[in-house]
Amino acid sequence: MKRLFLIAVVMMVSLLSTQVKAQLNVNVNIGSQPLWGPTGYDHVDYYYLPDVESYYSVPRKQFVYLNGNDWVFSNSLPGRYGNYDLYNGYKVVVNSPKPYLNFKNDKVKYAKYKGNKGQLIIRDSDDSRYYVVKGHPHGMPPGQAKKIYGKENKGHGHGKGKDKH
Repeated sequence: MKRLFLIAVVMMVSLLSTQVKAQLNVNVNIGSQPLWGPTGYDHVDYYYLPDVESYYSVPRKQFVYLNGNDWVFSNSLPGRYGNYDLYNGYKVVVNSPKPYLNFKNDKVKYAKYKGNKGQLIIRDSDDSRYYVVKGHPHGMPPGQAKKIYGKENKGHGHGKGKDKH
């Protein structure tokens, strides 16, 4: 009887720890998104870049593009896109694993965004959760963004860019 009770306890602890792990694996990657990424997203897996028909993996911090028939992961875009401006090009957030395997559909679906330059990017955001100071090339990490243009930024995470405390 004690053995059965012990097995039940071990199973419950295992089940509870699995549930706790699932709750702890919520991924918020605001701080790891590039400054040229669009505002408004707490989590991003990939950006699709319609102008250059490529992707950017936020977790890996690498571009993904076709080279012949192969998808290449690289720290930079290939030379043929040397004039492409990441800050002005439109980015589509794609939160799915390996979205480049769905490239043929994405290419058609997001073709309407080619040449669209009206998207607000993180670098130009007033949203305090990004800890970005306009004009600062690298933004500012939490704890360093003490004063922005003469007013306190306490980073309470309200996402409105205004200090209400």
